[in-house]
Amino acid sequence: MLSKLDDYPIHQIPQPIAQPLSGDRNTYDRYWFNGYQDDGEFYLGIGAALYPNLGILDCGVSIVRDGEQHAFHGSCRAPKEPTDVRVGPFQIEVLDPMKRLRVTLDANETGIDGQLTFTARTACIQEGRQTLHHGPRLLMDVTRFAQFGRWEGELRYAGKTVKIDPARVYGTKDRSWGVRPVGPPDPAVAPQPPTAFQTYFLWAPTHWKNRCTHYGVFEDEHARMWHWDGAILPVYDRSPDDIPGTEDAGVEALGAVDHAIEYLPGTRRAGRATIGLVRKTGAREAITLEPLLCFRMKGIGYHHPTWGHGVWKGELAIGGERWKCDEVDPMAFENQHIQQVVRATSASGEQGVGVLEQICFGPHARYGFKEFLDPAR
Repeated sequence: MLSKLDDYPIHQIPQPIAQPLSGDRNTYDRYWFNGYQDDGEFYLGIGAALYPNLGILDCGVSIVRDGEQHAFHGSCRAPKEPTDVRVGPFQIEVLDPMKRLRVTLDANETGIDGQLTFTARTACIQEGRQTLHHGPRLLMDVTRFAQFGRWEGELRYAGKTVKIDPARVYGTKDRSWGVRPVGPPDPAVAPQPPTAFQTYFLWAPTHWKNRCTHYGVFEDEHARMWHWDGAILPVYDRSPDDIPGTEDAGVEALGAVDHAIEYLPGTRRAGRATIGLVRKTGAREAITLEPLLCFRMKGIGYHHPTWGHGVWKGELAIGGERWKCDEVDPMAFENQHIQQVVRATSASGEQGVGVLEQICFGPHARYGFKEFLDPAR
């Protein structure tokens, strides 16, 4: 299974790049992006992932605007060449590694199409390795990096056209790979009750005029932080060529992070949040996050009942859907994983724009959740 990547001196193990070291069925390699206008008029999400041990490549493009969310889904047999990230009308092309990338969705039966170019604003930031077991079984072992940037292009849906202005549309690129649950449950494993699983995740990448801030936490049911990330990144707005390499020595790693969430009653969705960025000196910067717009991650496959990740749909399948945002059940399982566009305000009054991603399943002592899906009171 040789591929184009095998022509480069990058091998980590004595087998071709297209053959992962792990034989775990949940092995994956994912592209994920968001983009949002600075006033919260719209949010777009893009995802694509290769599951080499399942032989599947799938993708999604979704936009929320004017009170509706529209979604394109695609899935196909994985190509023999892993650099060919193409699912029918959908394609991702790396134009200049770690600097510029293009997403194309050709005209198709869903009525959603367009072309978008992501240009980096910062260097990449590698998150700490995320490893989690459930009893003896490995559930997650992931490497991920993020990069802040701007979007340019055009997206069309439902007869409407959205112009993507790089002066106003910010976003984040997220690349991750490793092992995490995808596709249907493994039939070889004894089934577990839903209450046996718990996830609490917050992620808040934020753009400011002269910096970007990175923030993420995983916690268990006791509100114990078992993984966190935090950093302050320099920005290079004149040209991505000014970025000093894949990683930037000017990035400031934080000493700690914290959070305080005010949940909307009857939901597990933040109505307001404060996150703390604690420098290694102990100085703490409080940032208030005020939601402007909510995006359901099922629009790009996360927990989707029929277009979930790593599900065999045939040699090639595409589909489209739309829904009104105020008509979805806020406590339905598939609606829990969200990103909200947020207006960020620092203690000094500086304003920025970013997202607050939330996943909250199961108990969490600090915020009073006791069941798999009981709402905030």
